[in-house]
Amino acid sequence: MSSKGGGWAQLRQQARALETQTETLFHTYSQYASMSNIPLKPTEEEQKCESQLREILEKREALVSQLGRLLDSESAHSSSAVKQNNLARHREILQDHRRELSRLKSTIEDARNKANLLSNVRSDINAYRSGNPGQAEAEYMLDERRHIDNSHNMADSVLSQAYAVNENFRTQRETLANIQRRMVGAASQVPGINSLIGRIGSKKRRDGIILGCFIAFCFLMLLWFR
Repeated sequence: MSSKGGGWAQLRQQARALETQTETLFHTYSQYASMSNIPLKPTEEEQKCESQLREILEKREALVSQLGRLLDSESAHSSSAVKQNNLARHREILQDHRRELSRLKSTIEDARNKANLLSNVRSDINAYRSGNPGQAEAEYMLDERRHIDNSHNMADSVLSQAYAVNENFRTQRETLANIQRRMVGAASQVPGINSLIGRIGSKKRRDGIILGCFIAFCFLMLLWFR
């Protein structure tokens, strides 16, 4: 009984270690699926990582089978529900990892197929242009013409905005002028407002004359006592 218990614990420890190693390899392998410029052919590192993943999954499959046989060999009394749950969990994680490997493999293949397709299209375009220099020159001129048209459209847009701003300023200036005229007209209709404004202006002029005379007197006195 103790030998069986020790074998179960040892096999479980190996299974957990391989599960951790699988997660680490998945982290490396998933980087190939997220590459923006994936190589057109699998690199040596990519092939090695995929091979290691498949090898570890096979080892884990063998360990799970051994755990199942060991559990079946135990009597119903000694076979605990905890061991059965552990075995079911190892099988579940193994299936999840197999599906994850298949998904990543498919994603990498799709990305590589798209990269190969784009590369082939570019090659065909370059080959066509090499065999038809006149057509290549015409396409170049068309591209330049499109760039010039885009520049003209941008300049027209900027000018239109400038004209709109200028028109807005002119409208605001006319509005302020109308308001000023209305205020002056309203003030002129108030009884006695013009005479009041006149008296205020006269007082200001008188005060200015008095202040000027005083400054002149002080200046003359300063010259006199020098």
